[in-house]
Amino acid sequence: MPIKLTSSLAGVAFANPLLNAAGVHCATPTELDEVLASAAGGVVTKSATPAPRDGNVRPRFQALLLGSINSMGLPNQGFDAYLAYACAHQQTATAPVILSLAGLSLADDLAMLRWVQESDFTGLVELNLSCPNVPGKPQVAYDFAAVTRVLDQAFQFFTKRLGIKLPPYLDLAQFDALAAILNRYPLAYVNAINSLGNGLVIDPLTERPVIRPKGGFGGIGGAYVKPTALANVRAWRQRLNSTIGIIGTGGVRTGTDVFEHLLCGADLVQVGTALATEGPAIFARLTRELTAVMATKGYQTLADFQGKLQVR
Repeated sequence: MPIKLTSSLAGVAFANPLLNAAGVHCATPTELDEVLASAAGGVVTKSATPAPRDGNVRPRFQALLLGSINSMGLPNQGFDAYLAYACAHQQTATAPVILSLAGLSLADDLAMLRWVQESDFTGLVELNLSCPNVPGKPQVAYDFAAVTRVLDQAFQFFTKRLGIKLPPYLDLAQFDALAAILNRYPLAYVNAINSLGNGLVIDPLTERPVIRPKGGFGGIGGAYVKPTALANVRAWRQRLNSTIGIIGTGGVRTGTDVFEHLLCGADLVQVGTALATEGPAIFARLTRELTAVMATKGYQTLADFQGKLQVR
C-alpha cells in the first residue's frame, strides 16, 4: 500500500501536513502563489493588521548557525489584501489557505474578526496572540486575563473556524492554567510555537547586535527552539479537548523533525526559518524525507503514530 500523508484540521482536508509559518514567504500574492504551487499541503497568509505596515527598521532578520533571529514588526499589505486573496483562492486553490490576523490591540483583533465573519471566507482563521517583535506591544498570550477577554468577546459573534497562535511556555503550570481557559471555547486549533521572544545575538567583530530594532532583541527560531516547540505541542495535546487541533511550529529542518512534531500530537506542521533560507522547494524534500521515515517504521498513514509518543 502507498504511504498516505493526508491530514485534516477542523474539518479542512490537507494533502499533507506541511505549511509555511505565517511571516515567511507569504507577504505578497506572488509568494503565496509559490507556496501553493509547491509540495506544501496549504499556505498561511502573512499576519495581517487592519492597515498596511512597513514593519521595523532593517536589518531585522539574520540567519544563524542553528536558526535565526528576527524583529520584523509585522510588515504586511493589510487585512483587505489578504482577505481578498483568501476568498479568491478558497474555491480554486488545490490546497487550503489559512488567513492569519495580528491586531495591535483588542479593538483591532475584534474588528478584523467581524470583517471575516461578514465576508465570504469559510476557511481557517488564525489569530496571532504571540508576536514578540512590535515595540511597545506585549504578547497577549502571556496575559491569561487578556486571552480570556479576547476569546470571550470574539466568540460572542464569530462562528467560523478560529485558531490561535501561541508563544512558547516554559512552565507546566502555565499549560495547566491556560488549558483550563482554552477548553471553554470552540477553538479550531492552537499553533505552538511562535518564535522564542527577545533573544539577543551579538556580532563580536562589530560589538553590536546583528539586528537593529529594539536594541537588537528579537525572536529566536530554527533548531534552537525545536525542543521547546516539541514540549509545547506535547503539553497541549495532553491538556486540550480532543476537538481542538494542534499545529506544530519550530525547528523543522528535516522529515524527522516533522515526524517528531506529529508524534507529539500535531495535526499539521509549519516551517519558518528553514523555508526562509531554502525556499518553497523545501516542502518536496520534507515530504520525501517524512515518507522515508514512515516507510522505515512500517507506518502507512499519519494516524498510525500521530500523538503516540512512547513514555518510559
